[in-house]
Amino acid sequence: MNADGVRDRASSLPREPGVYQFQEGETTLYVGKAVDLRSRVGSYADPRSARIRRMVERAETIEIAVTDTETQALLLEANLIKRHQPRYNVRLKDDKSYPMVQLTSHEAPRIESTRDPAESATVFGPYTNKGQVETVVKALRETYGVRGCSDHKYSGRDRPCLDYEMGLCTAPCTREIDLESYAEDVTAVERFLEGETGILADPLRRDMEAAAENQNFERAANLRDRLETVEAFHGEGGEAVQSVGDERAVDVLGVAIEGEDATVARLRAESGKLVDREQHTLEAPQEDASEESTPAHASGVPAVLAAFIVQYYAERQLPDALLLPERHGDDEVAAWLEAEGVSVRVPGAGREAKLVELALKNARRNVGRRDECGMLADALKIDAARRIEGFDVSHAQGKSAVGSNVTFVDGSAETADYRRKKLTDQNDDYDNMRALLEWRASRAVEGRDDRPDPDLLLIDGGAGQLEAARDALAAVGWDVPAVALAKAEERVITSHREFAWPSDAPHLHLLQRVRDESHRFAVQYHQTIRDDVKTVLDDVPGIGPETRSQLLGRFGSVENVREATLEDLQSVSGIGEKTAETIKSRL
Repeated sequence: MNADGVRDRASSLPREPGVYQFQEGETTLYVGKAVDLRSRVGSYADPRSARIRRMVERAETIEIAVTDTETQALLLEANLIKRHQPRYNVRLKDDKSYPMVQLTSHEAPRIESTRDPAESATVFGPYTNKGQVETVVKALRETYGVRGCSDHKYSGRDRPCLDYEMGLCTAPCTREIDLESYAEDVTAVERFLEGETGILADPLRRDMEAAAENQNFERAANLRDRLETVEAFHGEGGEAVQSVGDERAVDVLGVAIEGEDATVARLRAESGKLVDREQHTLEAPQEDASEESTPAHASGVPAVLAAFIVQYYAERQLPDALLLPERHGDDEVAAWLEAEGVSVRVPGAGREAKLVELALKNARRNVGRRDECGMLADALKIDAARRIEGFDVSHAQGKSAVGSNVTFVDGSAETADYRRKKLTDQNDDYDNMRALLEWRASRAVEGRDDRPDPDLLLIDGGAGQLEAARDALAAVGWDVPAVALAKAEERVITSHREFAWPSDAPHLHLLQRVRDESHRFAVQYHQTIRDDVKTVLDDVPGIGPETRSQLLGRFGSVENVREATLEDLQSVSGIGEKTAETIKSRL
């Protein structure tokens, strides 16, 4: 797409906030957010960097989505980046995502909070407060009885499940409510999610007042808290980045330089609170002895600031204010920021000065630290290695076989994204690894895993384990680079060669941390499974040897017993509702 094509497309866009996507066929090249779609997209007719110029030249179309607020644009952008992993959104590829509420397209729609909504669903959001979303979804279910169960649980039932008994669902599965009446309740839920707060707040208020009159003060207090959450729900998106005065968002920058390396620490303050912090490494501009250090030829911290501001914010929404440790000294950058309405301050005292000092401390702590992820990507000749998933298997001569799946982001463990898998017992490390990777790949390809695709997979083992893993990836069709690292000689094995990196190489240390953590997590889970088989069921009151044998025969393992529903447990002879509840609480 040339400059004229960009201008023509921009001229037809509204002057409203939203998100835009540069597309090459079905491939999303770049996702950005804008306060003014027409102005922002139009600016790509004259890109500020060679990389963005190349992206614009590749693009064939520009798609947009209009949002009600700048905040919704911010959050929608983050979700689209996570889903599409656009090539030119390098610095914004993170694993942050925001919850949405979806009503599925089934004949009896299901309501749920999700970070990866179905294409066919009716979706509301995104929102910033997951706890608030879950409270509202539960209140909607209690008020209107909309189901939240899985398709598997919904289909083929001959009697309502426990949600019906608890008043969370009107049981359209068994036609305790006819589909026409159920559809009316779903419409009421949609009206609330579209902004009609009273449709949920009014019945909650009536229930609260009735509970207070009946002196049921604990229930009245719970309903009061829920009512406050519901009434604040539709203001949440717009308030997420509001701060004192007219400034919604303030970025604080700190710079530290060591030799040829410079680190810029960026802090983000919203609503008077720190909500984000990150570091970026730059190559520090070298001073030229033949040039005088004037604002026109700035060096040191000013030059780093000027370079960072242009490179970082040319592709991002600018904040309302920038707090700097000193002036950047670049007239062109100053003019650009002024035109964009950004207030630039170098505070000397007070709370703002303390924020700058905090940014400086973050920068000094990280200056000179080498970019392990970048070095690893360069060494393996892959696009990126920021997000790595590690895999290992553990068993005792084929018994209690398990697999681990750990995640590292920017060189640090992301424990919230750890997963583990009970495998079929067999004394074959290659087949176990193949099964583990097939499980992970299938979930990714089918959209059943809520994590972003990694940049790299690390297999704990040698060439045999790597080959088994690659077989699984090929069979499923998941195109992610994979390498192996064995403890024996610490050689990195790829599909076509082996690397013997120096023992002090930072990128080798990164792989070793991932490998060791995946091994630890697998062994820990194996020990848990092994110990569970020996002791856990024996310690459950009301479970004797015969019932224990029936449970294991019915479900296959303690892990499957743990994951079984109350209804499934009661299907075993001799287990009633009370015993089933005891099993669930103990396991």
